[in-house]
Amino acid sequence: MRALVEHELALIAQLKYEPYFLTVADIVHWARAQGILCQGRGSAANSAVCYCLGITEVDPARMNMLFERFISAERNEPPDIDVDFEHQRREEVIQYIYRKYGRHRAALTAVVISYRPRSALRDIGRALGLDLSAIDAVAKSVSGWQRGSFIDPERLRENGFDPDAQVTKLWVELAGQLIGFPRHLSQHPGGFVIARDRIAELVPVENASMQDRTVIQWDKDDLDTLGLLKVDILALGMLSAIRRALAFIGAKRDQPFEMQDVPAEDPATYDMICRADTVGVFQIESRAQMSMLPRLQPRCFYDLVIEVAIVRPGPIQGGMVHPYLANRALPESEVAYPSEEVRQALARTRGVPIFQEQVMQLAILAADFTPGEADALRRAMAAWKRKGGLGPFHERLVGRMLAKGYTAEFAERIFKQIQGFGEYGFPESHAASFALLAYVSSWIKCHHPDALLAALLNSQPMGFYAPAQLVRDARAHGVEVRPVDIAISAVEARLEGECDRKALRAVRLGLNQVAGLAGEAAERIVAARSEKPFASAEDLARRAALDAHALRSLAEADALRALLPADGGRHRHQAAWAVAGVDTRPTALLHATRVTEDAAACLVAPSEAEDMVADYRALGLTLARHPLALLRERLAEFRIQPAAVLHGYPNGRLARASGLVTHRQRPETAKGTVFVTLEDETGAVNVIVWPRVAEAQRRALVGTTLLTVYGTWQREGEGERTVMHLVAAKLIDHTALLQGLLARSRDFR
Repeated sequence: MRALVEHELALIAQLKYEPYFLTVADIVHWARAQGILCQGRGSAANSAVCYCLGITEVDPARMNMLFERFISAERNEPPDIDVDFEHQRREEVIQYIYRKYGRHRAALTAVVISYRPRSALRDIGRALGLDLSAIDAVAKSVSGWQRGSFIDPERLRENGFDPDAQVTKLWVELAGQLIGFPRHLSQHPGGFVIARDRIAELVPVENASMQDRTVIQWDKDDLDTLGLLKVDILALGMLSAIRRALAFIGAKRDQPFEMQDVPAEDPATYDMICRADTVGVFQIESRAQMSMLPRLQPRCFYDLVIEVAIVRPGPIQGGMVHPYLANRALPESEVAYPSEEVRQALARTRGVPIFQEQVMQLAILAADFTPGEADALRRAMAAWKRKGGLGPFHERLVGRMLAKGYTAEFAERIFKQIQGFGEYGFPESHAASFALLAYVSSWIKCHHPDALLAALLNSQPMGFYAPAQLVRDARAHGVEVRPVDIAISAVEARLEGECDRKALRAVRLGLNQVAGLAGEAAERIVAARSEKPFASAEDLARRAALDAHALRSLAEADALRALLPADGGRHRHQAAWAVAGVDTRPTALLHATRVTEDAAACLVAPSEAEDMVADYRALGLTLARHPLALLRERLAEFRIQPAAVLHGYPNGRLARASGLVTHRQRPETAKGTVFVTLEDETGAVNVIVWPRVAEAQRRALVGTTLLTVYGTWQREGEGERTVMHLVAAKLIDHTALLQGLLARSRDFR
């Protein structure tokens, strides 16, 4: 380890990068002093010096480092350190940089936003004077589900356009020509350039639309070409959630609890991960990851590093997934390596290159590349789809491997895997940084699901799952979730109840869960309530200075029960009546006036279905029964079985499922296949929609809230390794059965 640190320090001194490292370290140390959780990642995690400075959290003793992946003397380019900060507190870090260095010396980088199908259709459609609502409908039907400039005429017909009309043809043609051209300049997610002197003497700058920000008018790639030093101040929602969860755990234990206090290699946590019980955790919560977890069965931290990296387009396109799983099932002694050099590079991943560093190591060990040449290969590998340029490396890599005695088949297979990485292969150090957060969040979920739920709710928007799914999953793990209550709820979700250190506590939803209630209004409510309890809806409005909109939002969220008389009925309808009679006009006369009624109106309580619809509209979730529980009898008429029943089906059986659509995914590696997740009162069903079915039944696939699927049940593996899904043959839109319930899916490419 000493030799590694000395090697890095010597190269840093040679290239005179000491000020850059110390600047980044200063930013990280300041953030941690303010209680802001942060962590370096990317290629910087290949540096033992970054670890010693506290910039990264990847212990060099536990990983294989390749410093040249980060800094290379032959490359002669400045380093690029990416640091993630809590997404809700990143602005504090940005303003610290401006305060310390001055806005005349520091500025955010810009990024050129180019036209994509949706924006091109909208801008050209407006220029041609087409109906705005019709433009929007066509744009939504195209974006995210098609590539390039091609627009299916059927999408136009669906939305009332004649594909053969002259104006429609012109619209499509011009939109296609516009795709890829620059549209506008935007702020980069976090790239910062800090200059020795006035930055305006180097590059043009302008004030950003956001207050107290300055932006360089050039694209970040242009700055890279110039060789300007840049540090990325990035935002990561899971850091916000982890920091909050650790604080909740510390409160439960009545002593501080930090990330370093999380026990390493906890067997119960890995048991949970192997079951793919990972809703709400970091990185391994997606459908693809959940399908891989039972197959890969991570049992140690390095397994988790591989899990994070292997479910990526690079390893998938390079054909690395199945060979790795096959070799993983073999004893280590039976994994074949063509040479000791290859074993040295690939032993930790069972003979299959998964990380960018391994590609570089193979080039160095098996083809006698210098570290600088290997890094040039890595950079060409990342850009070959856009710029080409792998040809010379093919000759050099394959030729040298043949000269050293490797077979042509092996050399060509290695090169094909290099091509498969494209720009999507993970550095091992980056995967390790993410795996650390995946493990910490998994440990919290395993042992403190109450703390994780409250933290996730308070860190929205973020993550793969909406609050409704997070709440349902937590309740399935024994967490009691209590409703928003004007007399009890804080601004954010919190834990309630006094109990021993290991028992779960109830999660009380915060006022921040109420749609339409501003954060300032929530803070005024809590401040006024701390003086004395509210006596009525009018008292609440006066003392918390709430307007009619805020009162209606609270009433619709069923948060005012405590302020209603018991004899009149404590429910939404009664609350709506109570707030409707409060005059919220801010005049001195009205402030001094009390409105009294001789007798409160007694309204009929809403039905269970009405309450459920209102819950989703006002809170985005319900604490009552799942919507599908109310529809089970109707769905039984279509011979639809609950998810729990389907999970017991054998492979190949015809099946019918129905549920709320929670996710739609169409990854680039899937070649048009769409993956849909349905949720009912008993669990989730994963649906595979092949391209032919997706195109033929697109309207039901794309625009449905309650989707029914007829198809064939597929089941692979046994026990913990079981992977199940429904292959769709027919899709039916049953959204009308929900009677207006608003449940939004999260759709990803």
